[in-house]
Amino acid sequence: MNRLFFGIAAFGMFLTGCVSNQNENISRLSLIQKRDELICGVSGKIPGFSFIERDGSYNGLDVDICKAFAAAIIGDSEKIQFRPLTAAERFLAIKTGDIDLLSRNTTLTLSRDSFGGNGLTFAPVVFHDGQGLMVKKNSGIESIQELANKSICVGSGTTTEQNINDTFESLSLPYIPIKYQDLNQVVAGYLQGRCQAMTSDRSQLAAARSGFKNAKDHIILDDVLSKEPLAPASDGSEQKLADAMRWTVFALIAAEEQGITQSNIGDKVQLAKNNPQLKSLRRFLGVDGGLGEKIGLRNDFVVNVIKATGNYGEIYDRNLGRDSDVTIPRGLNEIYSKGGLHISPPFN
Repeated sequence: MNRLFFGIAAFGMFLTGCVSNQNENISRLSLIQKRDELICGVSGKIPGFSFIERDGSYNGLDVDICKAFAAAIIGDSEKIQFRPLTAAERFLAIKTGDIDLLSRNTTLTLSRDSFGGNGLTFAPVVFHDGQGLMVKKNSGIESIQELANKSICVGSGTTTEQNINDTFESLSLPYIPIKYQDLNQVVAGYLQGRCQAMTSDRSQLAAARSGFKNAKDHIILDDVLSKEPLAPASDGSEQKLADAMRWTVFALIAAEEQGITQSNIGDKVQLAKNNPQLKSLRRFLGVDGGLGEKIGLRNDFVVNVIKATGNYGEIYDRNLGRDSDVTIPRGLNEIYSKGGLHISPPFN
């Protein structure tokens, strides 16, 4: 009887192990689709990129990128749970599985993108930025050299902290770092006069300044301390999710290249269906080719994305254009045909 009991118990453990292994082997992409909800890590504190409004809603470029991912992966851009994260929390949240992916003004670097580093995989860059410095206009400071021996507020645990150290050391300029956990604390320290300058990505400086009571009393210096290519990220072991994210971002860029917008996407689909000779357009919009299936998505995933968010240019203009609360000229963030850095590979 004991033998029978142990035999049944052992068999039960075997079955439990099989079920456990099956759950462990399911891809993150399939898990998101099965859950029917995307868990997206954001900041929630950066106007123009990801900001929580008084009614609890989220908006910004990073938020719209999350919506594009949800539209592509699930088919519904509203099926998202946003998780606000600090810079120190963001990578651990990916590795522990607390979030599916990160869309949080994060710089793509070798250490973060490598197996021997943070072990992440980055999607294409969604915003080309550079680190800068902001000072009060009445300080009389006009260049980085004039910040020698001055205190500078900076976020800890970020590339910003490393860049400011590298830059000042290379210029043999001593300075006093005043470190904070997140951007809001950096801004508060700066406004309270605990430092003579604050440093962050130039986009974040512009976003922060937009909320100041007297925004014109603060200037962003011309000095650019670094390249900051900001991109969404996911766990490096999840190739299927990485593929879906990569080609969703490329779809946003390719749609702008082709003049496909949120308002004309229906007409473009009908044009593709009515004209078999428009092979490239038919592949892009999922009429032919089965491209979506190759990355675990519906063949018409591009249509769902553009219906939900518009193309990359529309996302940019809505959140950072001249009619937005945070105005940042597109510059390097134009598509390649207009002198920018954004370009999509072919959808073949």
